[in-house]
Amino acid sequence: MELHAINTDGAPSGRGNYSQAIIAGGFVFCSGTVGLDSVSGEWPDGIEAQTELALKNLEAVLAAAGSSVELCVKVTVFLTDAAHAPIVNEIYRRHMPDPPPARSAPVVGGFPVPEALISIDAIATLKET
Repeated sequence: MELHAINTDGAPSGRGNYSQAIIAGGFVFCSGTVGLDSVSGEWPDGIEAQTELALKNLEAVLAAAGSSVELCVKVTVFLTDAAHAPIVNEIYRRHMPDPPPARSAPVVGGFPVPEALISIDAIATLKET
């Protein structure tokens, strides 16, 4: 199976040794996207702004891969605080299709970058050509 790496300037690139996404077997496997502004490099304050940016960044990675949130089959939303869940759910609902993809939302102890409040990864299918 051939693997194709996706990296776009439309979303922040990772600090680690990984691709923003990999295309394999008709699927797009997206690494976690955070709520960092890819243009300014700034972390917005608050879970609302970071959730909006994380979803915008996910959408940019999926678009660069030839997919979209409408084609997501599985999403994982990593939260640093369980109290953020209702706010994240409200914003997430506005960005995802109906029916929404399968989802997990674990609460984690934090991320390597302490400003990050959320990270969202996804698996999507490719658009049919």
